[in-house]
Amino acid sequence: MIEILSYTFMQKAFISGIVIAIACSLLGMFLVLRKFSLIGDGIAHISFGGVATGLLFNVTPFIGALLFGLIGSFGILKLKEKSHLHGDTAIGIVSHVSLGIGIFIASIANGFNVDIMSYLFGSILSIKTAELVLSVFLSLTVIIFILIYYKDLFYISFDEESAKVSGININFLNSMLIILTAVTIVCSMNVVGLMLASSLIILPSASALQVKASFKRILFYAVIISVFSVVSGLVIAYYYDFAVSGTIVLINAFVFLSLLVYNKAQAYGDVA
Repeated sequence: MIEILSYTFMQKAFISGIVIAIACSLLGMFLVLRKFSLIGDGIAHISFGGVATGLLFNVTPFIGALLFGLIGSFGILKLKEKSHLHGDTAIGIVSHVSLGIGIFIASIANGFNVDIMSYLFGSILSIKTAELVLSVFLSLTVIIFILIYYKDLFYISFDEESAKVSGININFLNSMLIILTAVTIVCSMNVVGLMLASSLIILPSASALQVKASFKRILFYAVIISVFSVVSGLVIAYYYDFAVSGTIVLINAFVFLSLLVYNKAQAYGDVA
């Protein structure tokens, strides 16, 4: 373990991975409870258009993905508001248009297919210092927002109508959830890649929800599971030369299945 921490690229990987894991698990819990969990997949598709556009115009793909993610999230909100479409339809339209832009650019621009693959499947071991600083800053912004609006987010997650009547600004919180999801997905791009970015939002929260406890404890468990999967994924991938992103996602899936089976076995034992 000490050997791993002696390398600068591993230090960067651990720092960015842990901070992003905390942000993803905190945000993911509210998205899962509000049945918005798949919005992460939609924004990942939107961000792909930004990566391809950034590579084409020699702009840092991280910035391109962030701009596309933020513009796309605003587009989803406005399309839903102006056209009265359901949220999943608005997400589908905007994400597929952006995905089409990315694929079109990739097809006409030869020479950056390798870079595209690294953004699709993650490259946390090659994260640059500027990307590390920006990822940590944006992730901390997400964490601070959730801590400040924790009570309001808790309220709207379980009873939106009552929260609205009590004076909570539902539209503001819903908009911020989508915008922060875009930021979190782009930050996760270097950890697990755009193809698997939403897994860091969904799986730790789904695993923690298998535990019967208070909401604050479940939120804490989600953070622990998320950080554990990232740290153990990095260590295992380092020693066995596995793909980091795939290892992290599989560890998350193993934790979820273990808790699910344990719950089922316990319920069967109670009935018997």
